[in-house]
Amino acid sequence: MDSSRGPPRVRNKAPAQVQISAEQLLREAVDRQEPGLKAPTTRFADLEELHEYQGRKRREFEDYVRRNRIRLDNWTRYAAWELEQKEFRRARSVFERALDVLPTEVTLWLRYVDSEIKNRNINHARNLLDRAVTILPRIDKLWFKYVWMEETLVNIPGTRQVFERWMSWEPDEAAWSAYIKLEKRYGEFQRARDIYQRFTIVHPEPKNWIKWARFEEENGTSDLVREVFGMAVETLGDDFMDEKLFIAYAKFESKLKEYERARAIYKYALDRMSRSKSAHLHKQYTQFEKQFGEREGVEDVIASKRRVQYEEVVKERPKDYDAWIDYARLEEASGDHSRVREVYQRALAQIPPTQEKRHWRRYIYLWIFYALFEELEAQDIDSARDIYNGCLKLIPHKKFTFAKIWLLKADFEVRQMQLTTARKTLGQALGMCPKDKLFRNYIELELKLFDFARCRTLYTKWIEWNPSNTQAWIKFAELERGLDDLDRVRGIFELAVEQQTLDMPELLWKAYIDFEEEEQQYDRTRALYERLLEKTQHVKVWISYAHFEVNAPSADEEPPAEEEDEEEKPISEEAKARARKVFERAHKVYREQELKEDRLSLLNAWKSFENTHGSTEDVEKIEKQMPRKVKKRRKLAGQDEFQEFIDYVFPADDESDAKMSKLLMMARQWKKEQGAA
Repeated sequence: MDSSRGPPRVRNKAPAQVQISAEQLLREAVDRQEPGLKAPTTRFADLEELHEYQGRKRREFEDYVRRNRIRLDNWTRYAAWELEQKEFRRARSVFERALDVLPTEVTLWLRYVDSEIKNRNINHARNLLDRAVTILPRIDKLWFKYVWMEETLVNIPGTRQVFERWMSWEPDEAAWSAYIKLEKRYGEFQRARDIYQRFTIVHPEPKNWIKWARFEEENGTSDLVREVFGMAVETLGDDFMDEKLFIAYAKFESKLKEYERARAIYKYALDRMSRSKSAHLHKQYTQFEKQFGEREGVEDVIASKRRVQYEEVVKERPKDYDAWIDYARLEEASGDHSRVREVYQRALAQIPPTQEKRHWRRYIYLWIFYALFEELEAQDIDSARDIYNGCLKLIPHKKFTFAKIWLLKADFEVRQMQLTTARKTLGQALGMCPKDKLFRNYIELELKLFDFARCRTLYTKWIEWNPSNTQAWIKFAELERGLDDLDRVRGIFELAVEQQTLDMPELLWKAYIDFEEEEQQYDRTRALYERLLEKTQHVKVWISYAHFEVNAPSADEEPPAEEEDEEEKPISEEAKARARKVFERAHKVYREQELKEDRLSLLNAWKSFENTHGSTEDVEKIEKQMPRKVKKRRKLAGQDEFQEFIDYVFPADDESDAKMSKLLMMARQWKKEQGAA
C-alpha cells in the first residue's frame, strides 16, 4: 500500500546541524576496510619436514619454468628462493639454466652478478661479467657494472683494462666520459689527455672538443687549450663548423685579455659560416664589441651582421628587389663605393622574368638609385649617363614604359647644362611612347626656359594625341591667356567643347565660363550657359547660372573696376529678377521631368538666395513650394518583397492633382446627364 504512493516525502528539509565533509567520508571508508589475507607462517619441526617443504616448492618452480621457459620472472623467483634457502649451488644452477634459455636478457645477468657479489663470490662475479660483456659488448649497463666492481675493489689496473676492452668497441660519449673521470680521480691527467684525443677521433662533435678544451683549461696550460681549439677547427673543416666551438674559443681568449685574438676568431668564423648557422655567434660578437671594442668596431659588427642577412635573403629570393635596395643602402652607408657598385650590378642582373609592367615596377628603382648614387655620391657623371641609357635600352617600350625614367634622364641632363640632350631625350620619349606625364613635364621645362613657341607646339601635339584630356585643353588656354591672345583662347575652348569625348567636361566648361566672366564678356558667358544647358540639365549648372546673373551688371551699367570691392556694391533688382527667372526655368524643367531630388536641391538654393537678396514675401513663396517627406513602399523587381523609401510630395503637385480630380468629376457628371437624356 505504501509502495504505491511513491517515494516518501521529506518533511524537514533544513540542513543538519553537523555537516559531513568528503574528507570524513573517505577517511571512514579507509578505516572500515578489512585487512587483506596473509599467508600463514610455516613452522618446521625437524629436517624431514624442511626437506619435504623444499622439495614441494622446487616441484612448483620446476612446473612454472617448464610451462613457460621464456618468462624471466619464473626463473628469478626460483633463483631468489634458492638464495633464501642458502642453496647457492642450486641458485647458481637455476641462473645458468636460465641463461641457456635467455642468453641476451640483461636483467638476468645483472641479478646473477648481484647475487654473487652479495655473497662475496668476487671471482665468480668477475667471470660472469667477463662472459656477459663478451656475449653482449654493446650493453653499457654490463660494462658500467664491471668497472664499478673493479674500482670498488681498488683494482685500478684491472679497471683500466676493462675500460680499454670497452673503448675498443667505440661506445657512446658517456663511456668515454666515465673513463676520463676515472683518470682524473687518480690524478692521471696525461692518461686523460690521451683518452680525450682518442675520444675526439671516435666522436668528433664540437661539444667534445669543447670538453677537452675545458679540461686543458682546468688542468693544463693556455698553449694546450689553443692547441686543442686549433686541432678542432682543422679537423672539423668548413663543412662541420659549429658556432659554439668558436664562441668558446673567443671567450677563452677574452678571459686572458687577448681581445685581438678573440676578434680575429669571431671574424674568421663569420666569414666562413652561413647566417642560419651563426645567429648566436653574431650576437656574441656584438656583445664582445660593445664590451671591449670601440664605436667603429660595433658599427662594423652590425653592418656585417646585416650584410650576412641580406646575402641570405637575396640568395633565397633573387627577384626580391626591395631586399637588393636595402642591401645597396647598407653599403652606401658604409662608404665603400666598390661594394656599392658590386651590389647594384648583381641586382641589375636579376631582370624580371616576364614583360609585364607589374614585375618591372620595383626593378626600375634599382636603376634609378644606382644612377643617383653615381651622380651625387660618386660624382661620376659619365657612369650615371650610361646607367640611364642602359635602362632606357632595356625597357620594352613597345609594350610599356616608365615616364619617370625619361624625366629623370632629362632632369639629369638639365643639371649638367645639356639642354639640347634633355630636349632630345623628351622628344624621343614622345616619339616612342607618348604619355600625358611626359607632355606635361616637357611643357613645364620649356615654360621655365620661356620658349613659348615650343610650348604651343607641344600643346598642339598633346591634344592631337589625346583630345579627351581636359587638363591639356585648359592648360593650353591658360598659356595663350597669359600671352594675351584672347582669340586663341576662345578658339581653343571652342575646339575643346566640340570634342565628342572628354574625361572631365564639367571642368572645361567651368574654365571657359570663368574666362569669359573674368574678361567681363557677360553676353558671351550667358550664351555659354545656354549652350551648356542644352547638353545637360544638372542642378549645379542652373544654380551657377543664377549666381552669375546676380553678380552680372546690367547692359546700361558700367563693369566694376578692378580696384572696387564687388561685395560692397548693391545688387540691382534687374539682376535679382534675372536670377529668379533662371530659378523658375529650372524649377519648371525639373517639375515637368519629375526629378524630385534635383528639384529639392534647386529649391534649397533658391531659398538661400531669397534669404539673402529677397523679401519676406519671396521667402514665404519659396517655403510654400518646399516638399514634405513621405514614406512609401515599392515592390522589388522579380521578388515578392517590398522596400520602403522616402519620397517627396510638392504642394504644387497636390494642387494639380486636386484640379485634375475636380475636372474628372465634372466630366463624369456630364456623361451621366447625357446618358439620362
